[in-house]
Amino acid sequence: MSVKMTKYKHAEFADDDTSIGSVQFTEGISSSATHIRYHTSTSMWHKRSMLEKSLLILVATLLFVIMVLAFLLGAADTRIREATILNGNPKLVPPCLTEDCIRIASNILEAMDTSVDPCEDFYSYACNGWIKANPIPEGKSSWGTFMKLEQENQLVVKHVLEKPIDNLKSKAEQKAKLYYESCLDVNDTIEELGAKPMLELINKIGGWIVTNSSFDISIWKLQKVLQILQNKYNIGALFSYAVGEDDRNSTRHIIQIDQSGLTLPTRENYLNKTEHAKVLAAYLEYMTKVGILLNGEPNATQAHMQDVIDFETQLANITTPNEQRRDEESLYHLMSIAELQELAGFIDWRKFFEDALRIVDKKVTQKENVVVYAPEYLEKLAHLIKEYEETPRGKMILNNYFVWQTIKTFSGCLSKAFRDAYKGLRKVLLGSEGGEEPQWRYCIADTNNVLGFAIGAIFVREVFQGDSKVQAESMVNNVRIAFKSNFKNLNWMDVETRTSAELKADAISDMIGYPEFILHPDQLNERYSILEIRRDAYFENNINLNQYGLRKNLEKINEPVNKTTWSMSPPTVNAYYTPTKNQMVFPAGILQKPFYDAKYPSSLNYGGMGVVVGHELTHGFDDQGREFDKDGNLHQWWNNKTIEKFKERTKCVVDQYNKYKVNGKSINGNQTLGENIADNGGLKAAYHAYLDIAKKQPEQPPLPGLNLSHRQLFFVAFAQVWCSSVTNESANLQIEKDAHSPARIRVLGSLSNLKEFSKEFKCKPGSKMNPKKKCEVW
Repeated sequence: MSVKMTKYKHAEFADDDTSIGSVQFTEGISSSATHIRYHTSTSMWHKRSMLEKSLLILVATLLFVIMVLAFLLGAADTRIREATILNGNPKLVPPCLTEDCIRIASNILEAMDTSVDPCEDFYSYACNGWIKANPIPEGKSSWGTFMKLEQENQLVVKHVLEKPIDNLKSKAEQKAKLYYESCLDVNDTIEELGAKPMLELINKIGGWIVTNSSFDISIWKLQKVLQILQNKYNIGALFSYAVGEDDRNSTRHIIQIDQSGLTLPTRENYLNKTEHAKVLAAYLEYMTKVGILLNGEPNATQAHMQDVIDFETQLANITTPNEQRRDEESLYHLMSIAELQELAGFIDWRKFFEDALRIVDKKVTQKENVVVYAPEYLEKLAHLIKEYEETPRGKMILNNYFVWQTIKTFSGCLSKAFRDAYKGLRKVLLGSEGGEEPQWRYCIADTNNVLGFAIGAIFVREVFQGDSKVQAESMVNNVRIAFKSNFKNLNWMDVETRTSAELKADAISDMIGYPEFILHPDQLNERYSILEIRRDAYFENNINLNQYGLRKNLEKINEPVNKTTWSMSPPTVNAYYTPTKNQMVFPAGILQKPFYDAKYPSSLNYGGMGVVVGHELTHGFDDQGREFDKDGNLHQWWNNKTIEKFKERTKCVVDQYNKYKVNGKSINGNQTLGENIADNGGLKAAYHAYLDIAKKQPEQPPLPGLNLSHRQLFFVAFAQVWCSSVTNESANLQIEKDAHSPARIRVLGSLSNLKEFSKEFKCKPGSKMNPKKKCEVW
């Protein structure tokens, strides 16, 4: 599960609560092959007697029969070796030689490296071929099967968006097309305007010393600036707030407040100055370049920007690390606005929220309750702000910080010079400058980010087949049954907790493919009715989208929770679980190969999509998800002794993943605990679901050329979903920031804990993929 309250530039979708070429067979004869030619001579044949002719015919016939038998025996031997071997009982099962089977087998084989011992390094065994054949494209910092599928999805949407606007089925889709074209800058408006849109916005939020030497700090007010940024332009600064389901009463919405305000990806980027010296230098250079593009004097601009970095460093110092924010019950603090005022009185909170709710004609009182997820941070922030407000220079630094938060939010909507300014920092952070891929790809992704349901309507209409949804529902039920069936084997759970866990598993709802409303133009249009989009106004469109997102969020105050809403667009190659809704969602974008294909054998579908289902299902029972009951409410519903035993098992997982290293850096087992639990539990549940359905199906023939049973193919399919390459810089950033372990570790960690894997690949105890000590939670 990710940290709450993450706010994105004009994104329609909040951060998810939890989240995931072919070989050509050529047949020929090598130069060393023996060629036997049969010559016949008409003249010699006529000279033979009838007996000689009969004997010759007989000999020729016998030779032919012998050759056929030899061929059949060889083929039979091949089939035996390729046959599925169940319970040690070889069966003569002919391989599947259909075009689909050959293509599937070819793709799998191309990705593999059979020179690697699967019991020593299964990821390399399954993925080395893929990695060799798929180097990271220019401009990218990583490349994997997820990204390849995303690019295929982008092509589908691009094909439709580039048709005449009258071809689109709804006004919402037409707005998506207009936004896409504004991003492409078809009329060169962005380049012509240059810095002008940002300079106008800076004036609207109160001005900046860098762009206006006569800026008067004496009239500057923190309350006013914060309200403009947060409540008008939806720009996070110092803290973030949103309206979401109350963790302790998931039927109602409530205002939630959390720590926020850093520009760089992690607090360590600021605090570990030795390791991140290059990052801080590149950050200052980026900020200075942007300031100069906004007419700032170079030396003065750099000094002001250094002040901003120093202030953000102090914010980082009072920010609690994510790895220490995994206990949802300890994070939740319900308080009135009056109590919040007493805790952190650096602004008038009632006035602040009155200003926000005025947008949707709603009121707030001192008794209004809010949930604070970071009271210690807000209390320390109040002391920090007080220090800065005591002097004109301190106020100037605060204003510089707020203006910079505005600039970095919208600078990507400006001319190429502004976008190029970021390349140096991106290179240091991710190992790639970016910008090499076609602009249309960035614009499709951007449009999906902000108008995802309109894009979803296009995507679903073009590619999503109804039978995929039905078959996915069946898979979800099968994995759920397998997950629940394992409860009886968990001797660390008491009977009462086990019964409640079964009820929760049964109550987890699933939404597959897309929300129904996107297929109805009137409903889709209604969603975006207040949003104005113009073809030649990319910067203004993004401001409108920020304001639209804020309004939609605030509208939820005092409204009942709709537990069927989606937080991810249909074309997205991902899935998620929401604990307050006890719900998992699988968008249409991921219900495609390599995760799922109706032509795949069940082993591949369950190894791909089945594990994704199991992963999201297990999130309901990871170290955070388990704190929410079947109705999505946060409270203790487990027996105390069972909680203690659960924590003993999760400690094993933390210790295991702490030992893994990438580029010499250790994985953070605490930070990645929830995702690691989900990876392990999801793999196990999906595998047993596959075994259960395999018993009920006719035996599926093996795939040609692989010499692998379908049980083994399940694990290969699972691993190949995660085949990927990543730059060293991007890998290091992932270790510092991401709640997920790197792809390689996700494969190695979960497989090495599963005894069924070692059994199928006959891995000796003590080998790297079959360690004697295994961690098991679910």
